[in-house]
Formats: sequence, structure tokens, C-alpha cells
Amino acid sequence: MTDSPLKQKLRTDLTASMKARDTDTTATLRMIISAIGAEEVSGTEAHSLTDEQVIGVLLRENKKRAESASIYDENGRGELAAKERSEAEIISRYLPTQLDDAGIDTLVADAVAAVAAETGEAPTMRQMGQVMKKVQTAAAGGADGKRLSTAVRAALG
Repeated sequence: MTDSPLKQKLRTDLTASMKARDTDTTATLRMIISAIGAEEVSGTEAHSLTDEQVIGVLLRENKKRAESASIYDENGRGELAAKERSEAEIISRYLPTQLDDAGIDTLVADAVAAVAAETGEAPTMRQMGQVMKKVQTAAAGGADGKRLSTAVRAALG
């Protein structure tokens, strides 16, 4: 099994952070590499993850950090919230640049047009799955699924 370029970069950066004695980055990268390893051995057969799948793991881990930070803030645990935000910032270094609203709207319009060309009619909410699949592929980790879903619903509704 060969590692994806992104996974190799994570490993290289882990080694560099260990040599630099950057404990926060080292701990976060170890956790991310562990999550990727768990994903690789899940299911019935072990497999190497592609860059897109690694980005999916990174997005999921980043989302966990954001949710944890908000919960800690609500419960008056600012020091723990700051730690979660620090980890999220380290993870976000490896994520693609996030799309702005105009970029998402463009992707959604292109996907709606593509589905309309395939089906021969303007898509409705019944074709939301088809449109979402095209938008998610085009976004390639550049936007949260909830933001994409909201934009697709607005375009179809």
C-alpha cells in the first residue's frame, strides 16, 4: 500500500515538528495520522486512502474540533476551547482553501446545468442527490457539506 501525497506530507511534517519540539503540532499530527490509519483499516479489507479521502478525514476531524470548542465555550472552559481551536488551525493547514459564497453559487449553478443537460429538464428537489453529488465532487473539500446542501436547496427550491 502506497501513501497518498497528502499523507506523506503529514508524516514529513510530523517528523519536522518532533525535531523542532513543537508539542502542539506533533500531538495534533499524530492524532490525524491515527485517524487516517483507523479509516484505512475500517471495513472488511485494509486499503490506502486517496488524497480526497484523507481530506474527508481532515474535514471530519476539523468539524469535531469546532463543535468541541463551542461546547467548551458554553460551559465556561475557555482553556479547553482554545486548545481545540489551536488543533483546528493546525488541521486547516492541510485542507484546501475554503470556497466563498460566490464560488459555491457558481458550483451549484454548473451542477444544476449539468443535471439539466443529462435529464433534459430543469432539476427539482427530486434530483437533489444528483446535483449534490456533482457539487461535492467539484468542491473537493473546499466547502462544508451543510453549506453546499443549503445552496443546492436554494437553487432547486
